[in-house]
Amino acid sequence: MNNRVVYMDYSATTYVKPEVLEEMLPYFTNKFGNPSAFYGVSRESRMAVDTARERVAKVLNADTNEIYFTGGGSEADNWAIKGIAFAHKNKGNHIITTKIEHHAVLHTCQWLEKQGFEVTYLDVNEEGFVDLEELKNAITDKTILVSVMFANNEIGTIEPVKEIGKICRERKVIFHTDAVQAVGNVKIDVKDMNIDLLSLAGHKVYGPKGIGALYIRKGIRIDNLIHGGGQERARRAGTENIPAIVGLGKAMEIAGENLDEHIAKVSKLRDKLIKGLLEVPFTRLNGPKDGSKRLPGNVNVCFEFIEGEGILLSLDFEGICGSSGSACTSGSLDPSHVLLAIGLPHEIAHGSLRLSLGEGTTEEDVDYVLEKVPPIIARLRSMSPLWKNHLREVEGEN
Repeated sequence: MNNRVVYMDYSATTYVKPEVLEEMLPYFTNKFGNPSAFYGVSRESRMAVDTARERVAKVLNADTNEIYFTGGGSEADNWAIKGIAFAHKNKGNHIITTKIEHHAVLHTCQWLEKQGFEVTYLDVNEEGFVDLEELKNAITDKTILVSVMFANNEIGTIEPVKEIGKICRERKVIFHTDAVQAVGNVKIDVKDMNIDLLSLAGHKVYGPKGIGALYIRKGIRIDNLIHGGGQERARRAGTENIPAIVGLGKAMEIAGENLDEHIAKVSKLRDKLIKGLLEVPFTRLNGPKDGSKRLPGNVNVCFEFIEGEGILLSLDFEGICGSSGSACTSGSLDPSHVLLAIGLPHEIAHGSLRLSLGEGTTEEDVDYVLEKVPPIIARLRSMSPLWKNHLREVEGEN
């Protein structure tokens, strides 16, 4: 077992930055007031929430009163989709999404189908992009919501969000985007991009876990998801998690200030890692070939003739942290629904590896991974019946 640890699973979660933690700490101890009360300690907490809301809004180019704090990205997705569905069911019962969404969106839509809503799941091409013409054709007079993720958590595809938003605005359909992976990695402007609702999560931007936010454009009618109190301007009940809200606000502020530098640094390391991995025979890159249309830290490849689980165990032995898909489903032995949606056969999709880079990634880390991966793949293939069958087929052809 190697004592070195190379963390390359930033799409699953990030560490909390020291500046973020430092700003959070007082709200665990001496600044512990409930913001709903009226005494001094509570006013401090209320002001901290207001400051965090302003920071989140600034990064998105939203108005401060359009930001609502949630318990995470999954809650924000649930609220956006269920809240719009039930608030607008008198107009129609049709929702459009894609086959490659995070399960927080897919499972919510599947639940709504059981409640009588109709859902269209759009296909994507081999790089994970939505066909805009297919979207236009899918919209009917019963369509009340389109939910398309900003960037895919597995293969890094950055969708044409502005164009999707424009189509929805022209057709008078509400547009929600799950931007959990995009925030801090892509420039976002909710006004320019015609976005009506946007979900984000703190732990993907070097903030704490268990905190997220939902942007709701002013004038959008939406039902509440959680009832029982008047917090978040009577939109989301429950005493506010002040330390986490403060942490999210600070993390978003840092992400906004460092965005260009972050994209440049991480993209360069990503491209070096992709180039090196593709030198391994029978390896294919999943997602966009054009780096500008791919999340800066995303690398997703398939090594043919082997299983992803074996790759992950071998990498872990060398101290390398990666995944074979979404962290929310990494315990499953089924191939990724995203890889199947882009047309990969099961046997190839099973050999996937996602390495996601972040601010803590160094060039030495990339070099280390490129040193360790080729012999791991060679060893796993030497034990693989699929590889042996391939060699026999090649020998037979000769």
